[in-house]
Amino acid sequence: MKKKERQQKVIDEVSINRKVSSSFLSEKLDVSEDTIRRDIKELHDKGMITKVHGGAISNIQKLYHYNEDVIYNREGKVRIAQKAISLIEDGMIIIISGGTTNLMLAKLLPKNLKATIYTYSLPIAMQLTEHPLIETIFIGGKIQRNSMVTTGIDVIQYLSNIKASLCFMGVSALNIEQGITDEGYEVSLIKKAMINASEHIVYLATSNKLNLRLNYDVCNLKEIDTVVTDLDKQDPRLKDYISAGINLL
Repeated sequence: MKKKERQQKVIDEVSINRKVSSSFLSEKLDVSEDTIRRDIKELHDKGMITKVHGGAISNIQKLYHYNEDVIYNREGKVRIAQKAISLIEDGMIIIISGGTTNLMLAKLLPKNLKATIYTYSLPIAMQLTEHPLIETIFIGGKIQRNSMVTTGIDVIQYLSNIKASLCFMGVSALNIEQGITDEGYEVSLIKKAMINASEHIVYLATSNKLNLRLNYDVCNLKEIDTVVTDLDKQDPRLKDYISAGINLL
């Protein structure tokens, strides 16, 4: 394994796990601990990670603590994030909604990605500070304490002045009859504003969000561009969505 590839894997492991030991990385990457310690020092000097005794931690831990326990189905969300990243190109203007699936996407974005990203999610905005080449713009407003996202007319008005090439939107519920729905009225209005502000919408949906309906409409099935799930395309749970013409990843 080449040095550049190995160091990227070190960054990825730190991003996913927040803290990793040199011995864990040595075993995972099949190299000596001395090699890992040198990699950690180089990455620390570049500002990519933070070197600590016995290993490394994510830079975000110095700034903001996010409750990792809420990221249930971590493996599925990693799969979704990895699929979604394949749609990103350098120089894009991107909007990212809230939610732990999008938080995982933000964690796994390549460190060499150059982009401008708008978000109204405080955890995601803080996570993006780990990416030195990403210009992060946090959309301010009234903060919902449970989800740590901003809501209100200020957020909607701000979004109305954005022209994004790509939008990653977390999905609370998706079914064939109603399309995408959300449990909160204010959040549903913000998601509609995100749709209007973006050329292409990518909906990130874990399999437990399929075939559900919540109280407030976001968009109907015909308005959906692309859906990224943690399932293989051959999974029978996706059959009806494929038949309806949805582009699935």
